Amino acid sequence: MTTLELPVVGAQTGGQARRHFLGAPFDELGQDAVVQLVESTESRSKFRYVVTPNVDHVVRLSSNQTLAPYYDDAWMSLCDSRPIAALAQTLSLNLPLVTGSDLTARLFQSVIKAGDVVTLIAGDPGIVRDMEAAYPSVHFRSYVPPKGVMQNPAALEACVDFAAAEAARFVFIAIGSPQSEKIAHALAQRPDACGIGLCIGASLEFLVGSKARAPQWMRKYGLEWAHRLGTDPRRLWRRYAFAVAPLAQLFLRELLSRQPAKKAT
Repeated sequence: MTTLELPVVGAQTGGQARRHFLGAPFDELGQDAVVQLVESTESRSKFRYVVTPNVDHVVRLSSNQTLAPYYDDAWMSLCDSRPIAALAQTLSLNLPLVTGSDLTARLFQSVIKAGDVVTLIAGDPGIVRDMEAAYPSVHFRSYVPPKGVMQNPAALEACVDFAAAEAARFVFIAIGSPQSEKIAHALAQRPDACGIGLCIGASLEFLVGSKARAPQWMRKYGLEWAHRLGTDPRRLWRRYAFAVAPLAQLFLRELLSRQPAKKAT
């Protein structure tokens, strides 16, 4: 049996496999390598976390550099966008696509075992109930914060305190970006926090079926965004429409930065 060699990743372990693209950090890790790293990590070790930047994250980060530490300090930063992966490929860069939804499903299928303690920071009590019903052998510790955590320091600190106190093997933070990443970053500063945090957006809703994922053929051809827009247009149309021009500008900037400098004559 061939042993998969795992590169060192992330700011907390040296960052040897990390590169920046479109102004955001990405680790060149496929899903198998990510899962093996997660599975082999001691659950009681110091808290570390995984972020999954997509187009929305990258565009927001380009206009608000105060968010940069949330991504730069992550243990792993994984490409959750087929368009970003495709743009990278045009420049001969390899950014494996590892979506938060696929990673979450894989962890619950093959890594999380009966009796494991898992903390959920969720945006809706219904998600908590659905997760408890779907995985009755997992011991969930759940907290549903009020809306507007990003502008509510006390509420954000309550999320951090709850997750640190529970000492779970995994902490799934599913209240949207950038508040999920901010909570994970704050947890990483806590000496009493342990386990692995995952900032995974709507992945829990896809996992339990309260939101339908795009069919496999749409995912294969990079059209999952179109499916999501069609199922939730009121919430998502503005996000997608206003991301196109900034993404194009970021890619143009990336292209220009990679042009060889002209020698002075």
